[in-house]
Amino acid sequence: MESSTVLSRLILVLFILGLAVTVAEAIRSHQEKELIRRPGFMYSRIRGRCTPQFWSSRREAWPRMVPQTSSVSKVFGSRVYERYRTDLTLLEATERNDDINNAFSSLLKQSSAALLNSYSRKDFPYTAWEVKTALIQALVSEEAANLQAQRFSHANEACT
Repeated sequence: MESSTVLSRLILVLFILGLAVTVAEAIRSHQEKELIRRPGFMYSRIRGRCTPQFWSSRREAWPRMVPQTSSVSKVFGSRVYERYRTDLTLLEATERNDDINNAFSSLLKQSSAALLNSYSRKDFPYTAWEVKTALIQALVSEEAANLQAQRFSHANEACT
């Protein structure tokens, strides 16, 4: 009887060891798959210090010339009444997410970021006056709005 107890304990120990080895191999296999999916450390330049998403995140203080609560119509002029709400603020303009298929929303979003960059970034290619003028000129058509939004987007993305 004693030999059968020893034998059953030995079988139990072997079963537990086999199970542990199987679990260890599964974990190692999963880790190898994770390494394949994630390339590890890659150097990448910090991007987005000038984008609308950056300004809407409030990670940096806004320029004193244009507080977050400034209305778009007061900052860009009365011509924007035709396209945008009168109570729309610059912060709301940078937070917009309806700019995918709407050229005028994209124009406002990118123009707002460009205006903030013109006040706060020394090497930004547009002055505040140029940003305001370009926005007003681009309000004439959807094509002009889309083109100017793309120009501002490129300038915002390239900014450091």
